Amino acid sequence: MVRQISLGTLGLVVGSFLSVVGFAAYFSENATLNLVGFFYGIPLLLGGLALKAAELKPVPFSKPTSSEVLALREKQATAIQKQIRTDVTRYRYGQKAHLDSSLSYLGLAPSDEERPVLQGVREEEVNGTYVLVLEFDAPLIGFEVWQQKQEKFDRFFGSGLRVELRQPEKERVDLALIAVPES
Repeated sequence: MVRQISLGTLGLVVGSFLSVVGFAAYFSENATLNLVGFFYGIPLLLGGLALKAAELKPVPFSKPTSSEVLALREKQATAIQKQIRTDVTRYRYGQKAHLDSSLSYLGLAPSDEERPVLQGVREEEVNGTYVLVLEFDAPLIGFEVWQQKQEKFDRFFGSGLRVELRQPEKERVDLALIAVPES
């Protein structure tokens, strides 16, 4: 739940409150509250502003996850699937886009303007297997380019996962990370 709270907003709210208390205490000649407001409030306010400027909002789930899929996630999800799901569904700071370094490594982000944007995430069950689907808006990188990177995807995400690419509509690519149950 903590990962769903914006630290920038929290810093702004607490910093603003303490700063207002500090200024009010200054004008009412209350030295103790004055110091609290100035020494804690203003730095928190400035820190909140800095975090807000560098904030990357969480990617929403495009479809609610059913209880059956949640149970399947607990049994079959790989460490990579768990890490990706938690990373993209929380606030991030100092990054331009979700998975930007991964997309660059895979050759799908030649520039900031061309980088695909992660629009949504969903969890599914396909033939009794847990699947994490990353939904990208990719207007400047054709689906053929994604398909040419298939082998690189398989190597990048490692063993225990199979990668499938789908194009549900023009300019959109779904990257499905399918857990491969151990035999």
